[in-house]
Amino acid sequence: MISGAGIAGPTLAYWLKAADFEPTIVEQAPALRHGGYVIDFWGLGYDLAERMDLLGDINRVGYHARAMRIVNGTGQPVAGFGTEIFSELTAGRYVTLQRSDLSRLLFDKSQGQVETIFGDTIVSMEEQPDCVRVQFERERERRFDLVIGADGLHSRTRKLAFGPQSRFEKHLGYAVAAFEARGYRPRDEDIYMMYGRPGRMLGRFTLRDDRTLFLFVFVARQEELPITIDAQKALLRDLYRHDGWECRKVLGELEQTQSLYFDSVSQIRMQSWSCGRTALVGDAAFCVSLLAGQGSALAMISAYVLAGELGAAAGQYRLAFSRYEALLRRYINGKQRGAERFAGAFAPKTQLGLLFRNLVVKAFAFPGLARLAVGRDIADSMQFPEYNWPSLDKRAIA
Repeated sequence: MISGAGIAGPTLAYWLKAADFEPTIVEQAPALRHGGYVIDFWGLGYDLAERMDLLGDINRVGYHARAMRIVNGTGQPVAGFGTEIFSELTAGRYVTLQRSDLSRLLFDKSQGQVETIFGDTIVSMEEQPDCVRVQFERERERRFDLVIGADGLHSRTRKLAFGPQSRFEKHLGYAVAAFEARGYRPRDEDIYMMYGRPGRMLGRFTLRDDRTLFLFVFVARQEELPITIDAQKALLRDLYRHDGWECRKVLGELEQTQSLYFDSVSQIRMQSWSCGRTALVGDAAFCVSLLAGQGSALAMISAYVLAGELGAAAGQYRLAFSRYEALLRRYINGKQRGAERFAGAFAPKTQLGLLFRNLVVKAFAFPGLARLAVGRDIADSMQFPEYNWPSLDKRAIA
């Protein structure tokens, strides 16, 4: 059983099916989610999408931003750069897309071949010598050989199998909110616009169908973050209502939305990603934080490696879990360290920090300096393990 139909879950289902397993996806939401924030997609995740024959679709639904522009309170540019540097660092294999679009493309890849249960969630799990007994909120009890948690930062699977989130979560001192509006002007097509004050940032990015995505990043203590959408809107109003640029106009759009993404900026750090017959992938195991830019790609990579190791282990799941972690642990640790360094670049906490960030951004106009500043965080030193995929081989022969 795979808990979660976001990014890691559908990727894992696809590769497990290719390895002749019979995965079942269980998703708490009644359907695939829509909207939400955008992600930058490159590196090994991009390579894996190519192996899944998804690049054409990803580039079709994605965006190729031309520039990032930082403005002051009157809307005048103070820093920015063209995205050519990222194309150079990634050999042109770089695209921006909505996370929900990537999730849908991954899910559609195995639709009709994988059992999927929407609108349900795990209530309890009990490990037996030969299976895991799973109680659901709505479905009857089921028994599975293995349970894989692919249910994100706030993983219920992790809570049931490993303990409360507080044991593993490292809050990075920020929170994030995002929503969409239709018909907003101005649009600044294919340019990511950013405005900042000490401790907070507001960004906007144009989407298709006359939509605009707004992103708030701000300093916050985790215990102070509200739960209800009305209280979340009130907090954003209090933080941004006296700021310049388009803040008041954006807050007016915020009042109209009933779909607001709101969460802390956190990492998940665990000593082990498996316990008995249960294992974790993606954000459930090692969330690098939303601001890292590579969470979706890392979710796909971990799903691929776990499926490959389970196929290679011929039923020895403990060996597969151990090898999965051994192959990825050092790589993931490096990504988490890079994400922690990068988080403060979105919303520096002081005026001096903002000035320094803007100077760094200006330096991106010079390829050599840009490579020095972000090259190590963009580059992927790991290479994919190669596995046998019996089901894919059969399809190729047919």
